[in-house]
Order: sequence, then C-alpha cells, then structure tokens
Amino acid sequence: MASDITLSNDQLTATVSDLGAELQSLTHESGELLWHGDAAHWSGRSPILFPIVGRAPGDVIAVDGQEAPMRQHGFARKMAWELAEHTATHCTHVLRDTAETRAIYPRAFQLSLTHALSGATLTATAEVRNTGDQPLPFGLGFHPAFNWPLPGAGDAPHRITLDNGAEPPCSAIDGDSLLAPEMLPSPFTAGELTLAHALFENDALVFLEGTGDALTYAAPGTDAPALHFRFENLPALGIWTKPQGAPFICVEPWHGVAARQGAGPEIAERPLSMELAPEETARFAWSVSVS
Repeated sequence: MASDITLSNDQLTATVSDLGAELQSLTHESGELLWHGDAAHWSGRSPILFPIVGRAPGDVIAVDGQEAPMRQHGFARKMAWELAEHTATHCTHVLRDTAETRAIYPRAFQLSLTHALSGATLTATAEVRNTGDQPLPFGLGFHPAFNWPLPGAGDAPHRITLDNGAEPPCSAIDGDSLLAPEMLPSPFTAGELTLAHALFENDALVFLEGTGDALTYAAPGTDAPALHFRFENLPALGIWTKPQGAPFICVEPWHGVAARQGAGPEIAERPLSMELAPEETARFAWSVSVS
C-alpha cells in the first residue's frame, strides 16, 4: 500500500507518494496549487516519465532489437520506489531495475527523484545512472498538473508566458499520439499564450525546442498566485489538459518525446532520446516558485 511523505516550511507544504515517487499536493497560503487527480478527468498528479516520454509505435519499444510492450510514458510512474532520505523539507526516492523491468527494458539503471522545499520554491530533481555494462538509452520527463483556475482566480483568463518571449512552432500529433511530420504555427504571441480548452482538441501542445528554460503560469490582474517555472536539461515542453473543460493544466518539461509517425520501436532513435555509457549519470530538474 502506498504511503505519503509530508514536506513543509513556512511557505509551502508538499506531499509525495512512494508509488511513482509522485507529488500528491502542493499547498500555499493561497490554497492548493496541484491538481488532485480526480479520475473523472485524469488520475495523474505529477508522474515521472521513464524510460520513454509519450507513445511508442503500437505501444512496443526496442533496445538493441529486443522488443517488448510498453505503454505511454513508461513504467516508473506505476512502480513502488524506495524512500532513501527524508527530512522536514526534502525527500529522495530511488527506483532500480528489477527482473520485472529487465523483461521489458533490458538494462540496469538507478533513477532517483528528490523533492525539496526552499522558501516559496519546490524543486524536483531526477538523476539517471547507468549501473550496467551496456549503453542505456532512455527518455525522461516530468508531468506536473496544476489547478486551472488557480486559487482566487475565478473565471479570469490564465496565461503561460515564456521568459524568452519566443514564438516556437508546435509539433503536430497524429491520432495515435505520435509526432506527425508537419509543424504547426506557434500558439504563442510574443511569448504569451492565453489558455483555452479548444487548444487541446487534438492532444497536447508539443514543442521540441524554443520554449527556453523558464516560464510563468498566472491569471494576470487577479489575486491568484503566479507560478514561476525553471527547467534544467529539459529542452522540450508539453502543455496539456483534457479538452472537455477539465480543471487542470499540465506544464511538462521533457528530455525525450513521443516517437515519430512511421518510426521503428528503438528507444535510441526517438527524438531527444539520451544514451548513457556505463557508470555515467545525467541530471534533470524543474522548479516552481510561488508569488
């Protein structure tokens, strides 16, 4: 049975489950910021995506020609993790390969995920280590969901604003949730995107590059808190919700994306996939500061 760890300081309180090492809540004096996982819309809250981000063709992946079934976003989010460290303001969970994982993903790995509070900032840091003697191909991403509307915002328009002011093009998604070859015009204007559920009628907004390493989610002109995000080693961005008026928005920084339409199953051939040599480690992080 999954259990939760509570982290707290004078500005934020967070809970993290050992199932998937998944953030369960993030509370500020203004109210709850994180989506609560109502299965009527979407049962996730903040899953970590590993060893793939997005869909594989026919839900089948391959590592050096060894094929196996794998559902969208991989298996790490559905597994029990070991609690390795816990203080009042941070916790670290660890996931290692098992006979079960090696049957579908034939590689040795260690994946750690640390959640830490500092003032009005929550930081989530993942480290992937190749503990085997063969190259480790993978993708990794984060999938946090936040309440829309934010506490105190009511029906006011909500915006996502890129710090770099860019207008990055959007990747088209086909009916199987794979990357289609065409690129779509940017939904951003001078770095600003006003959220509307109609934007998500054809799945997530996916940006392979150009969104930068920082953005803000807010309801300007209201008393609602503004959420300021920063990303480390996460060049791609997904923005997603259910199109039928679901009251959440996902801000998803990734290193890896869905496979391309018509591509084979090899993880190493997916866009933005990574490969670690034996004993090599890679670090990825996102943070959110509340103001």
